[in-house]
Amino acid sequence: MSAVSDAIDARRSYSRVTAETPDRAELLRLVSVAGRVADHGSLRPWRLIELRGDARRRLGDALAEASGRLGDDAARLAAKALRAELLIAIVASRKESHKVYDWEQDAAAAGVAHALSLLLFDAGWGVMWRTGPFTRSEPVRRMHQLAPHEELLGWLYVGGVPSESKSSQKAPLDPAEFLSAL
Repeated sequence: MSAVSDAIDARRSYSRVTAETPDRAELLRLVSVAGRVADHGSLRPWRLIELRGDARRRLGDALAEASGRLGDDAARLAAKALRAELLIAIVASRKESHKVYDWEQDAAAAGVAHALSLLLFDAGWGVMWRTGPFTRSEPVRRMHQLAPHEELLGWLYVGGVPSESKSSQKAPLDPAEFLSAL
């Protein structure tokens, strides 16, 4: 196997991470590489938003507002945005195109997110891609300052890998179940 195959095979999702995070310079380097994914028309129909510090609290408030919950229920939901010191919002930022459909552009944005998660993991960081029922709610859209042509695809929660980590490892799959021929 190649180094790429080994890295993909080793990848795990970490639901809990430590407070340590990559700095902006490291993120910029990894985003530069992740941006090389397949992208019909080279539209680059995506953008990423780095959320640290108070931005995570504002996200938590937006999630609570979107849910309509009050009191402790709202506080528990808002706390989900604080599970990592760094969240990276993945935004499908669709471009006007007569030949590249919205779904293709969304696929490119998802490809960037997945590539970035692989690159972060390979660099030694714990990562989990999270979504939820309020990902595309109006309060969350406002908080991220999304334009009308943009859709939030979720967040990468990023941090250090705990020494006693519980990573999510997928069960092996039978590739023949997923690869057919015509």
